[in-house]
Amino acid sequence: MQSSHSAAPARFNLVAAAHASMLEHGFEPDFPEGTDAELAAILSDTAPPSASPEIRQQCRDLRTLLWSSIDNDTSKDLDQIEWAERLADGRIRVLVGVADVDFRVVRGSVLDTQAKRETTSVYTGVKVFPMLPPELSEGITSLNEDEERAALVIEYCVDQTGVVSDGKAYRALVRNRAQLAYNAVGAWLEGRGAAPAKVGINNELATQLKLQDEAAQRLLGSRYQHGALDLETVETHPVVEGMDVVDLTQLEKNRATSLIEEFMVAANGVMARTFDDAKVASIRRVVRTPKRWDRIVELAGGLGQTLPAQPDSKALNEFLLAEKQKDPDHFPDLSLAVIKLMGPGEYVLVRPTDPDPGHFGLAVQDYTHSTAPNRRFPDVVAQRILKALIASAPHPYAEDELNTIAERCTLMENMARKVEREMRKRIAAVVLHPRIGQVFRGVVTGVNKYGTFIRTLDPHVEGMLVSGAKGLDVGDRLQARLISTDPARGFIDFAAVHVVPRSSRSLR
Repeated sequence: MQSSHSAAPARFNLVAAAHASMLEHGFEPDFPEGTDAELAAILSDTAPPSASPEIRQQCRDLRTLLWSSIDNDTSKDLDQIEWAERLADGRIRVLVGVADVDFRVVRGSVLDTQAKRETTSVYTGVKVFPMLPPELSEGITSLNEDEERAALVIEYCVDQTGVVSDGKAYRALVRNRAQLAYNAVGAWLEGRGAAPAKVGINNELATQLKLQDEAAQRLLGSRYQHGALDLETVETHPVVEGMDVVDLTQLEKNRATSLIEEFMVAANGVMARTFDDAKVASIRRVVRTPKRWDRIVELAGGLGQTLPAQPDSKALNEFLLAEKQKDPDHFPDLSLAVIKLMGPGEYVLVRPTDPDPGHFGLAVQDYTHSTAPNRRFPDVVAQRILKALIASAPHPYAEDELNTIAERCTLMENMARKVEREMRKRIAAVVLHPRIGQVFRGVVTGVNKYGTFIRTLDPHVEGMLVSGAKGLDVGDRLQARLISTDPARGFIDFAAVHVVPRSSRSLR
């Protein structure tokens, strides 16, 4: 069977393609002149943060707490650590330690100017293009295990109904006592696996993590009550052997990923309210009330469900939960459709007198990005604003400059998504090349003037149906034969070999 796209060789330089994609979308992935000298000066100061008079005077010493971090198995830029304790009144006090990147990266420096221009690290699957040099983001500004670090600590209490109170933020000295990973911790918390080695030999750490999990479940329940959306998009990660990408694995949500997500949403809310209370301008991360709510209502109607005429995140989430239970295979595609109809998130300037635009998808009114300063520039800005407040110093940024930064961050985040999407397609094309001729289960995800598109279920990849597409519509199930891949263009072509009758709800 012939394809309209030519098959590419299995060998393809994905790293070079990623670099070219970065340039094409307006990034400057190579650090500018002056970086090496500035970096060398920073790294030449080998004294621990506690040796700094500024740190000793302005920071609480929290190095003895049993801090831990949970992140991806391969993460090297550790932005946060966590600790919790149960209070006598039943509340759980949570501390989130955030790497003090501003302590090392001076405003107006070459490194800061580059970070302000790029605004974000970009994760392409085969190479990370960091906002800050790895010597910083994976080194002395990363909250690495058994290393003393300067941090900003965001503290709050969570009651049994998930209500957050007593929020505050301050500077501190910290030490990460255990670097952990989502998959292992999640399996253990859910009873699907043994405790990770560091947890298995440390009862205090095990107790600490279970307390953190309890706090996170309280927070999650409260947000769902207020209409937070349970959206589930499929995210895959390449499996690399030597220099070759050989397979794709699906990244699964679990109790550990939920723990960190809930802690960060709450921490970012504390920061936003701190700025509100101090009546200072800041940058917020917002997802506005969907402008295309009518299309979301229409989408639900097509699935036999009724949504209110006016935007209602709680009603939307109840619809999503029902569809997830009824049709789990197709739920990621429904989630993606809803996300697109809600519109992308954006960074905006919020002045002291402005109403907070809120975050529709998270069901929170106060939200700023402040917990990932190694990889996001708005978080560095938030640190500088907080430090000025703590020191009773003038605001470090004029409102016009904050607005310019917010607009730049929105633009570059959109560009980063395009780079990452292009690379996901190219990586999938490389991985599937040896499997040309095999048949895959799939779901139709799009039908437009350009063609009919499907997503295979194992592995999760997107491609075009170049044969047998007549009469198919979004949501139809099928089996399709892979007939060609083109990594350079990210093309994957299939031919339908069997369409599952619409009366059937299973591909098994």
